[in-house]
Amino acid sequence: MAIRKILTDKDEALHKVCRPVEKFDERLWQLLDDMADTLQKADGVGLAAPQIGVLRRLFIMDVGDGLKECINPKILETKGTQECVEGCLSSPGEYGLIHRPEIVKLQAQNRDGKFFIVTLEGLAAECAEHECDHLDGIVFKDKVERMLAPDELK
Repeated sequence: MAIRKILTDKDEALHKVCRPVEKFDERLWQLLDDMADTLQKADGVGLAAPQIGVLRRLFIMDVGDGLKECINPKILETKGTQECVEGCLSSPGEYGLIHRPEIVKLQAQNRDGKFFIVTLEGLAAECAEHECDHLDGIVFKDKVERMLAPDELK
């Protein structure tokens, strides 16, 4: 396992649409393990493959209830709205106000290629949509309503 370099939002890779994952093999498993190590070291809640320069449709997240690996994710349904103070590991120290769905129904595959559907709420829903945006070349600052000044974060 290894810690990967997290790209900043100025890197072109973060503004490209990712390709689907087609091979569910040891190389993918190593990538997922590296991403988990990288996320933990960065003390974040989510990390998408393009953030480490891999243009594939996958992300991981851990909002306090254990690591979730989501490969080829699709948001099937959203409900409600929540106002979020959001940041990103690719935009260190920057935060903004953004509206995201309160509930997200997500379909994805696990590391073995098996499909699953999960309903996420609150922070988990916010994180899943944020990471899915990364897979489409969208960074949170593309959607933010207003960036926050450091004194507003207190």
